[in-house]
Amino acid sequence: MSESTLGHVTTRPRLSLLQQEDTWAIIIGLGLLAIALILLPWGASLKWIAVTPAKWHTLGQLMAQLQQQWPRYAALFALWAGLLGLAIKSLRIPLPQFLGAFSFLYVLSTLIFFMGEWDQAHTYNLEPPLVALALGLLLSNTVPLPSWLQTGLRVEFYIKTGIVLLGATLPFTLILWAGPVAIAQATLVSLATFSTIFWVGKRLGLDRRLAATLGVGGAVCGVSASIAIAGAVGARKEHAPISISLVVFWAIIMIFALPLVSRWLALPTGVAGAWIGTSEFADAAGLAAAQTYGSYAGTVPGIAGTPEAAIQAFTLMKVIGRDVWIGIWALILSIVATTRWEATPMQRKAGIGEIWRRFPKFVLGFLLASLIVTAVASQYDFAAYKSTVEPLLVAPLKNLRTWAFIFCFFSIGLTTRFGDFVRTGAAPFYAFTAGVAVNVLLGYILSTRVFAGFWTQLGQ
Repeated sequence: MSESTLGHVTTRPRLSLLQQEDTWAIIIGLGLLAIALILLPWGASLKWIAVTPAKWHTLGQLMAQLQQQWPRYAALFALWAGLLGLAIKSLRIPLPQFLGAFSFLYVLSTLIFFMGEWDQAHTYNLEPPLVALALGLLLSNTVPLPSWLQTGLRVEFYIKTGIVLLGATLPFTLILWAGPVAIAQATLVSLATFSTIFWVGKRLGLDRRLAATLGVGGAVCGVSASIAIAGAVGARKEHAPISISLVVFWAIIMIFALPLVSRWLALPTGVAGAWIGTSEFADAAGLAAAQTYGSYAGTVPGIAGTPEAAIQAFTLMKVIGRDVWIGIWALILSIVATTRWEATPMQRKAGIGEIWRRFPKFVLGFLLASLIVTAVASQYDFAAYKSTVEPLLVAPLKNLRTWAFIFCFFSIGLTTRFGDFVRTGAAPFYAFTAGVAVNVLLGYILSTRVFAGFWTQLGQ
């Protein structure tokens, strides 16, 4: 998305709906769901094209699997390239350049996915999200990558599309049941984390607009929140990148730290997912951590719960609980900036419409997908659901969701440069890190003590 600067204010031109990633994430996610629903009454599904690797032990088994299944992987590439290509063209990004970059991304993501299905992967903690991230970081920080490759590394687009598909696998009744707890927990954490970062930042002499941008970046949804709040408060053009760098730095650390600590503590998957959802700083990073921990269920002794419980708890906490705060913080802080802080050359007046403008609209696609699948599933008894709806409708969409997440995790690694973290400065780092400490500790207490009984029941 293009940006322009007016004085020290970062502004973004208003785009039509078809020029926004959120819109296309909804179109792609709900479009795939619609096709799956059309096929369902005929006993058909997206299963053939929504291929994923099977477990393997020897290289011979791996090669045999590739030789047998390559037409399905080629068809899956054509599906993703076609759907994403339509969006890319509307987003006014050079299509040939994107397709070349996406081809590279798809091939390596496939190899990463296969590596994660090695039967010894759990022993060495080689889960696909972590492998994708680690390989991406290694390549981006050791090998000069061509500039054209950046067009295919659409981190937020992939994660938003994956989250819409995630809605199709998360019952709407569960959202209604868990929503109040998730929102209450997210509210406590959001207020505490923002207050800590803003207060410490001011004590360290930071500009209040930078302190506010850092505060919401840590309290809500990292990258998106940093950009939204920077525009809402009239921050300097360098403030959002500083916040984004710190969000990415700590998000990457938490991808590895939270699952490992949760495993050491033997937390139930639902409890760990809630802690990750409360403590992580970006949707993509949190999903990687939750998916990693969920994979321990049934494979690591002492880990209670189901794999999906970790992902469900994370999603309820992060997407339903924390992400919706972006618009609220943008409205509140834009009012404060224009009425209490020194005058700025901001053109837009604060108003209730700011909530809608800043609201992460892909969340609506997530909720709609969940509502549709729940309504369809309600027409079947439990036995029919397990024998028909789950394998023909839910399972293929879950596989496509996993692919979108791997594209995202790999893209995070490929777009992260360690040198960017050094340039953020000491004071912003200390302020944000203070918020990290509060975020993680308070999230742990709320998830494992205050609401532990609630999150433990998830998935049972």
